[in-house]
Amino acid sequence: MSRFDLLAGCSLLATLALASPAMAQDLQDRPAAPPTAVEAPAPIADDQVRFSAGTLEYAIDADVVTATGDVRMARQGERLRSDKVVWNRKTGKVLATGNVAITNPQGDIAYGDSIELTDSLKDGVVDNMLVVLEQGGRMAADRGTRMEDGTVVLERAAYTPCAVQTSTGCPKEPSWKITAVKVTYRPDRERIYYGGGRFHLFGLPTIPLPKFSHPIGGGGDSGLLSPDFRYSAVNGLQASVPYHFRLAPNRALTVTPSIFTSVLPMLKGEYAQLDENGAFRVTAYGTSSRRSDDLQSATGAPTELAFRGYVDGIGRFQLSPEWSVSGSIRVATDRTFLRRYDISRDDRLRTTVAVERIDQDSYFSLAGWSVQTLRVNDSQGNQPIALPELDYRRRMTDPLLGGVLQLQVNTLALHRSAGEDTQRAFASAEWNLRRLTNWGQEVTFTALARADAYNAQDTLQNAIIGYRGDEGFTGRLIGAVAVDVKWPFIGTFLGGTQQLTPRVQIVASPKIANLAVPNEDARAVDLEDSNLFALNRFPGYDRFEDSSRATYGVQWNVDLPGVAFSTVVGQSYRLSERESIFFDGTGLSNRVSDIVGRTDLRFRDFVSFTHRYRLDKDGLAVRRNEVDATIGSRATYVQAGYIRLNRNIMPAIEDLQDREEARVAGRVQITRFVSAFASALIDLTNRNEDVLSLSDGFDPVRHRLGVQYEDDCLRLGVTWRRDYQDTGDARAGNSFLLTLALTNLGR
Repeated sequence: MSRFDLLAGCSLLATLALASPAMAQDLQDRPAAPPTAVEAPAPIADDQVRFSAGTLEYAIDADVVTATGDVRMARQGERLRSDKVVWNRKTGKVLATGNVAITNPQGDIAYGDSIELTDSLKDGVVDNMLVVLEQGGRMAADRGTRMEDGTVVLERAAYTPCAVQTSTGCPKEPSWKITAVKVTYRPDRERIYYGGGRFHLFGLPTIPLPKFSHPIGGGGDSGLLSPDFRYSAVNGLQASVPYHFRLAPNRALTVTPSIFTSVLPMLKGEYAQLDENGAFRVTAYGTSSRRSDDLQSATGAPTELAFRGYVDGIGRFQLSPEWSVSGSIRVATDRTFLRRYDISRDDRLRTTVAVERIDQDSYFSLAGWSVQTLRVNDSQGNQPIALPELDYRRRMTDPLLGGVLQLQVNTLALHRSAGEDTQRAFASAEWNLRRLTNWGQEVTFTALARADAYNAQDTLQNAIIGYRGDEGFTGRLIGAVAVDVKWPFIGTFLGGTQQLTPRVQIVASPKIANLAVPNEDARAVDLEDSNLFALNRFPGYDRFEDSSRATYGVQWNVDLPGVAFSTVVGQSYRLSERESIFFDGTGLSNRVSDIVGRTDLRFRDFVSFTHRYRLDKDGLAVRRNEVDATIGSRATYVQAGYIRLNRNIMPAIEDLQDREEARVAGRVQITRFVSAFASALIDLTNRNEDVLSLSDGFDPVRHRLGVQYEDDCLRLGVTWRRDYQDTGDARAGNSFLLTLALTNLGR
């Protein structure tokens, strides 16, 4: 093989094509193999070109160098491969022909029938060019020209990020592409500009793009994002067109104006910033419209035209491996803004701030938070503001008895503008020791000691007497000891394994002055499998379960090929005759508790079934019945859920109201790229279950139905949703959403 070193200031046109959006006529793969590293001597200068070929001819009189047979050229990471290269040293022209393929240092590959370069090898022309980009996508052009400054101009070109072959390797039309009379690539801006362009969807020309541009590569740039179109009965037709401002590599602002046919426009702004220590994002909405302050009336008389908006922000900064600062803000001008403009269906907004320190054996948090209610019957004056909330925990090994000792200090101050104010502080120590006996039992010993101090003010403003506590300062001491024994038995079963684990727990605690202190965080108590063996079955700190009790249960696990089954059932018995502080209906108000259990079944990745229940201890009436099931594959599946809480709790205890509802959702994969989906939520509650309920026993809340096309570069879908309930000016009715997402566009 002959080798010839060319000394010249060369930039193989290859790279020219790479970055540019090229040719529009033929986006299919070419038969030429991409060039690999050239086996040639290393250049002695930066502008030297490595050159190799099967045969090499030099015409002395014409001063022409002709190389044929797998010709390879390389310079500074740019590589060319072709069947033939002719260099006319008199005219300064270099022509490569036959299965031309070029690779740049970034890995992009350009293909062409022929490449004509000038003697400086810095600019030139490519015929019938195809560029396959390393980051995805391809461009093709009838003809491409590279300027002296690196700018590439393409004639009659096309761009697509979509697959151009089927799964069997047959050519196909890309889902979408952009064709243009002229395409200009500016490497200094990392951006492609189209002139006289048109957007093609499924091979059909649709939207004209006289002037259009988008960034290339992994980084984003300023420009328009994918638009959003929807229709609702309240606001009419909505069109939103976001514009993204790339302020810096780590900072961006997105402004989204939305226009409606029935109400005034709305403006949305989102700012995001990423630093070496953390990141934050702030989103704000603003508009002017009429709203209803009467949230319960069927007609809802509107107020005067007023400003309405919403702010949503979140951030976190890691100051060191242990210390971090985080916060969030969620504030709305009124209770129906989020629902009316289909931003969120949350019924409470929480604003938080926290300073935390975490290491292997300790945790420290200094936090504050506030709540804005969006519920119909809630008073904002009763919503708490917590400032500060301090929590410190340290875990250590007990040097005397062994086991683990955890110390905790906690303080909390709650303020309400029209409700009870509470301050709380406590210090606690909890010791746990786990041992395995020679018979295989797992025994855990626990001891807890805690001292509390409370200060309550304006207690009469709390409507529930059991939550008030005493006015002024109150102290409380808490103590408890427990022993928990598990005895697993393992064996074979139906070709698999099974494990049967009986469990018994004894807890002893003296009488505690629970009702003397306010109850802020231990209200929503309900006996279930997850808290059956908890040391304290109240969910928070303000109530602690006193008296002595025995809890017993059994768990059975079965593992078969492709099948996993688990069930647990249990109950507790209060050993003392002391009166319980649990409300009737919680399952814990009597000496013998209700029976609770849970069953889980999985069959491969096709079936998932979970059933939670609580049975009345006397007549086995079902007090809690909850089912969640999923059947199907990732592409086609059905999900169903049902819950019924029939606890017969007094209506005044708002945290524990009974309800019944069903939900169903599913998706069907019709073809490889087309699917249909649907979901529905139905309120089955009636007045027998909740005297405050307005449902007749079958009251749809909302449903959704849609169809979607999705492949490797396009997502196109239509969704119909209907809401059945009015809340102020967030009215019931139909809404429609058009979804369009294009790979590499609208980022």
